[in-house]
Amino acid sequence: MNLEELDKHYVLQTYGRNYTNFTHGKSSTLYDENGKDYIDFASGIGVNSVGHGNEKLVNAICAQASKIIHISNLQVIEPQVKLAQKISELYGQDVAIFFANSGAEANEGAIKLARKYGEVKFDSKKYKIITLENSFHGRTLATVKATGQDSFHPTCFAPYIEGFICTASVQEAIDAIDDETVAVMLELVQGEGGVEAFSKNEIQYLSSTLKEKNVLLIVDEVQTGIYRTGEFLASQVYGIKPDIITLAKGLGGGVPIGAVVTPHKDIFTAGDHGSTFGGNYLSTSAGLAVLGILEDLYKSNKLAETIEYFNAKLEKIASKYPQYFEKSSGIGLMRGLRAKDSETQGKIIKSCMNEGVIVLKAGRNTVRFLPSLTITNSEIDEGFIRLEKALESL
Repeated sequence: MNLEELDKHYVLQTYGRNYTNFTHGKSSTLYDENGKDYIDFASGIGVNSVGHGNEKLVNAICAQASKIIHISNLQVIEPQVKLAQKISELYGQDVAIFFANSGAEANEGAIKLARKYGEVKFDSKKYKIITLENSFHGRTLATVKATGQDSFHPTCFAPYIEGFICTASVQEAIDAIDDETVAVMLELVQGEGGVEAFSKNEIQYLSSTLKEKNVLLIVDEVQTGIYRTGEFLASQVYGIKPDIITLAKGLGGGVPIGAVVTPHKDIFTAGDHGSTFGGNYLSTSAGLAVLGILEDLYKSNKLAETIEYFNAKLEKIASKYPQYFEKSSGIGLMRGLRAKDSETQGKIIKSCMNEGVIVLKAGRNTVRFLPSLTITNSEIDEGFIRLEKALESL
């Protein structure tokens, strides 16, 4: 059997795969088994924040793997402590952090933290969490119910966990608050929901209103965090200080890691939550290397220059091909082009792959772009040349 046949025989078929077999990559360029190169505008769905084969990350992983990969969280883990300290310093807030293995796990931790807060901080229990339409928070039974897209709630997985209220707008979220509401949970830029950014004014209004009502604000920064939007956190772009922030994707540069970040340090106590693999030596050493690379990129202004360069190219595409695209969306290096319809979206993504440039599908018929933050101008140039070829071939 060939690779595709083996995959279909031995791997549960939960993905609509493309069967290009990549063998290696460098920076933002991938190579398949036939030697064909592809410009990577997807970075593993926003995970490979420092690109492929980054020497500093590779060296950090290899050095740690040669010493200790994993022990349990029953012992202190030095790089875990140092990564938590680094996240706190880059955020500029006094916070404590729980480490997990993924975005969904981080959001599960945030939900549990909020529910315990609602148990111990009030005379009567508060447990409801309000979320927004077109949101995406994960694939577990809790986080998929928190996700505000009906397509993620098929009856085959019912009954779902109760306590999540989905609303159509920020104002409706505020209006839906009742005596049992403990938190509002949202993404500042909805990734799977079409790379749609909320306005700064409405988010700041939401944040101040929730503080007045003593309702927690949970910001899912699984995709927006780790400099993806130009600052360390999108919360900094929006000028807010959430009660709970979740991180994952770009934090490990490809090594699985998730994080729950909160100033509410006294809510969880020993035994309330845990993870066998979360925050182990390997993942947190990778996280430290990634943050070192990206902090230097940010301080040198190279990240801002890359964002400006990439987005100028994207806007030219949006204006040049109105027959395919209605508008551009997103901020930083989390961008989208809203296609006219789902058929057009699918054709564009397929044509891009044929031309050797990798882009992603998102909701609202959006073609999504999540390049590595270390992508070079020459790779951006070549990627957009190939994107134009893909559009011209339709």
